Amino acid sequence: MKIRDSMPDPAALPIRATCASIAIALGMCAWPAQGQSYPVRPVRLIIPFPPGGATDAVGRTFAAKFTEAWGQQVIVDNRPGANTIIAAELTARSAPDGYTLFLTTAATQVNNALLYRKLPYDARKSFQLISMATLLPYAFASHPSLPASSIKELVALAKARPGELSYGTSGIGSSGHLAGVLFDTMTGTRMVHVPYKGAALVITDLLGGQIPLYLATMTSIATYVKNHKMKVLGIATAKRHPTWPEIPTVAEAGYPGYEMNTWYGLVAPAGTPRAIVDRVHAETVRAAKLPDVIERMKALGADLHTTTPEEFAAYIERDFQRVGRAVKAAGLRLD
Repeated sequence: MKIRDSMPDPAALPIRATCASIAIALGMCAWPAQGQSYPVRPVRLIIPFPPGGATDAVGRTFAAKFTEAWGQQVIVDNRPGANTIIAAELTARSAPDGYTLFLTTAATQVNNALLYRKLPYDARKSFQLISMATLLPYAFASHPSLPASSIKELVALAKARPGELSYGTSGIGSSGHLAGVLFDTMTGTRMVHVPYKGAALVITDLLGGQIPLYLATMTSIATYVKNHKMKVLGIATAKRHPTWPEIPTVAEAGYPGYEMNTWYGLVAPAGTPRAIVDRVHAETVRAAKLPDVIERMKALGADLHTTTPEEFAAYIERDFQRVGRAVKAAGLRLD
């Protein structure tokens, strides 16, 4: 018997089976086509802090490059408040069609999950990870009038004035807040945390002399440091930062192991098709290699750092372990 004689006659196949086969074939082609045609209308990029801060600067840089590459406007939508929870919930509830992106932070994906018993989103399940974008070290910035110019002098001042010296951060449960908790734990000091709804608001009060300290990303304060409107007492990196080699680390002041950074990354609502995720990921990586983006991030003090979605997930899990130990040691809970 010839092989072709053993094959069923296509004409004899049930109509249902034929239609199913066509549907499967079309489905196999649908995702690549969707990724190639995306986007066909404006895309919204939600940023969880007000305009003017570090997160906003990073987000707008990438949004501009996406707009140029895609020929579709990427509209920045600032949704500050509740330590990124407002923006995160809005993203999680949006349609998973690629037209809502979110510049997420360590606070959204890690800190909130460790600090709150109930959240209107699931840090591990509500988002489709796309790529990290930047890593940002934290630093201790102060008003020029503060009678301390180093971490050692800050510790001495804080111990002489327990419960009086205050520091501002971009919110309760933010990485800046946890940096302060860890600092108090390791140095035996007791400073007062003053939370704000974003970096721009903290900066305004620091420059005005309303608060003496700001636990900030270098991205937030770079311009003010260069203009001598703020001074930096120390940076929370394991080694001196290549962009700011003149700034000593907190570890150098006698507190080895003190390290705190944050990061920004791009995510979409869970269920966003992989073809669209891959398209946004590819554009993120491309943008991060552009000379003007590199210079822009360098000027802000941010380190460009892109990843695959899988590498992004692994980094977040490591953060859960590292930050979780600090939260547990301090017995910190926000609800």
